[in-house]
Amino acid sequence: NILPPMVLVDKLVKDYGGLRAVDGVSFEVRKGDILGFLGPNGAGKSTTMKMITGYLSPTSGTASVDGFDVQTHPLEVKSRIGYLPESSPAYPEMTVVEFLTYIAKARGFRTRDEMPPADRAEPSDRNPLQRLPPTRGLRSIHFA
Repeated sequence: NILPPMVLVDKLVKDYGGLRAVDGVSFEVRKGDILGFLGPNGAGKSTTMKMITGYLSPTSGTASVDGFDVQTHPLEVKSRIGYLPESSPAYPEMTVVEFLTYIAKARGFRTRDEMPPADRAEPSDRNPLQRLPPTRGLRSIHFA
């Protein structure tokens, strides 16, 4: 594949004092790939995701999303990736729907009622081939 990776992680390390939570993780994700992290509690899955998404700085190593380094271009990275952590980092009193609505509005998305009538049509109203099955919950990340 000649296209650069959408996500590139190179020797990522995270230390908390004397505890090494992530130890030299490296991988790449290409456009269209689906990625899932598997491992026991404490293996570093959430810590790795927090470093890739710019919510936590690595001790060493690098991570980039769509060519943007997570540490030097965090806003560009965050605008290109959707990440909902296991527990919301803020507003624990919000339901999942309330939190997602809040984040969507903060990023400039509008509700259906706030959209002009021409933009309100469902994708399936415009083209029956665009009808997608409902999801049963997100268990991975798809980089389209």
